[in-house]
Amino acid sequence: MEEQFHQHFIDQWAKYFGPTDLPIAYYYTDTPCPEEISTSRNEDRCLIGNLKQVRQGSPFVYDVQTPGCSGGKRYTGFSQTLRPNFEYFLSCGLPGELEGERYKRNPALVGHYLQLHPPVIAPAKYLVFKRWDKLQPEDDPLAVIFFATGDVLSGLFALANYDMAEPDGVITPMGSGCASIVAYPLEQARSEKSRCVLGMFDISARLHLGRDELTFSMPIQRFEQLVGYMDESFLITKSWEKVRTRI
Repeated sequence: MEEQFHQHFIDQWAKYFGPTDLPIAYYYTDTPCPEEISTSRNEDRCLIGNLKQVRQGSPFVYDVQTPGCSGGKRYTGFSQTLRPNFEYFLSCGLPGELEGERYKRNPALVGHYLQLHPPVIAPAKYLVFKRWDKLQPEDDPLAVIFFATGDVLSGLFALANYDMAEPDGVITPMGSGCASIVAYPLEQARSEKSRCVLGMFDISARLHLGRDELTFSMPIQRFEQLVGYMDESFLITKSWEKVRTRI
């Protein structure tokens, strides 16, 4: 991470969004810092639950051996398999055998969804999450995740559409919490038109966030573009100033 840009964003964020939380960034590596591994705490079976410590300033190092759900492993690329009868688990279940989450109407829809979104493959052994201000010069983040409420989200949303004629600078794809912050942003990084991802509508992950919080994630390349627009965008107008004063 280039130090000048690293600090520049911190300054810009404070200037336009006040004392709101800095985003989390993440990257894959085969050689994480030993100290970061030792201080990383697996406090929750859900990957999203473990990001609470990152938001407070501590790193979280995740890998194939980290205890947790199979969805977290799949959507971070550490496993390409799913639990048995996953199509039924995500939909109607199996009477007397498996309770369904009922996120899809029937197993066939789940199967089609899986075909449209094949599993990703992790490019290294570890996935490291850090709050933006905790990144080191040697870190190479792939994406950023904002945890934000309505007013902040409105600013991020408007900025994400600032340089686009099309109205879809932000997408809200259905998926698990970890898919919305890892799998989909990395998918967008490979897209010709990289978009931001509004997420954390996963009912199973909601209790790990504040009641009014959602996530807003984007590939690092898109993030760098948007930071470059901040001083010429709506953020310098009186309209935004009125919103900013109540954030």
